[in-house]
Amino acid sequence: MPSSASSSLFHISPLDRGATGRHAMDACYLCGKPLSTNFDIFMYRGDTPFCSEECRSVQIDTDKARQRIRANILKERAARNEQRRGAPASEPDVTCAANVPVAS
Repeated sequence: MPSSASSSLFHISPLDRGATGRHAMDACYLCGKPLSTNFDIFMYRGDTPFCSEECRSVQIDTDKARQRIRANILKERAARNEQRRGAPASEPDVTCAANVPVAS
């Protein structure tokens, strides 16, 4: 049995960080401020770092507004489609799956 790591079945090498050389957790997602290990990092959706509660709140509000806009677009499309078919316009069932509105 080989004892050296280089002769293992799998070779694991570090990911190429590209031209920027930055890791996803190095800076605030919203403002780009460098994140320090000496201060709190505020997370959103599991993997998105922010430097402060304010930056995180702005992103949450932006996502909620984007979700409302998408839901309204889906409602308008459903109403137009029903009008084209000659059916009376009614409110479509709109549910959210993974933060994305889905007409059912």
